Amino acid sequence: MRRGQFEASLEDAKLYPQLWRLLLGLLFTAFVFLSAATMLVAAFVWGANRINPQFVIETTAALTRIQAAAQGYGGIDTPVAVFILLITFIGLFIGPMLAAAAFHFRDPGSLFGEAGDWFAGFVTALAVLTPVYFGLVGLSFLVEGPAPNLSFSQWLRYLPFALPLIFIQTASEELLFRGYLQQQLAARFAARWIWMGLPALAFAGLHYTPGAGASLPFVLVSALIFGLIAADLVEQTGSLGAAMGLHFGNNLFGMLGIALGDTITGLALYVSPPLDDAVSSQAVGLGLSISALLLVWWLTRRLLIR
Repeated sequence: MRRGQFEASLEDAKLYPQLWRLLLGLLFTAFVFLSAATMLVAAFVWGANRINPQFVIETTAALTRIQAAAQGYGGIDTPVAVFILLITFIGLFIGPMLAAAAFHFRDPGSLFGEAGDWFAGFVTALAVLTPVYFGLVGLSFLVEGPAPNLSFSQWLRYLPFALPLIFIQTASEELLFRGYLQQQLAARFAARWIWMGLPALAFAGLHYTPGAGASLPFVLVSALIFGLIAADLVEQTGSLGAAMGLHFGNNLFGMLGIALGDTITGLALYVSPPLDDAVSSQAVGLGLSISALLLVWWLTRRLLIR
């Protein structure tokens, strides 16, 4: 039995639930994402050349770094590279909303849920996550101190640009996996393993990182657990707010606070050592992160259901 709030949120999705529409919508979303990413990166390079021709060299190096990271060679370790990567998610933010309107004749806002519910869920999840993650950060310094990365003054200069871009990056993934995909599957199928499990599996696949080596299964499992937690919060609340707040807060700490080595480290204050094997201290750190996520999920769920 699905919760009433979630069932009510599917009203628009149930009007045109055909799978062929969903497939076309996903292909269209991929097209929008890739097209927008290409144009935005080109515009970034053009703007860099207009502002300072020397900056083009740094931009080109950043693009090379992103390509190498995608192939499993190290992480994205410069601020410019991280900003370029985050900018590309603008297309993924727009794509699911356009697909919902074009192929299912839905109001794009219906993906988010009711505005009041969305805001309450977002704020609650972020408020619960913040003290838990601060405790996790303090524990990491006690167990194995991470290495400094950016100076505090540099970090503050990047912060006004990083915050909205990280929000777009996390919101775009929630719109695609827990919004468009989960809602349209739930409108077509009653089986929980389909409308909750398949989007979570796809989300975990997005986090495939060849550079993780022997710890790759652990990374994928942690992403799968996160996907299932976010899917459950969407069902419990009938909106994307709590899932977006959880995802946003998680990525803020992971990208701006203490980043895992050989991942996205360019904007982080501190960097922990990279993953090396499945039983490493870093794997233990991922286990603690999952435990913290489960605690945040449980507390958020109780507060929002009340």
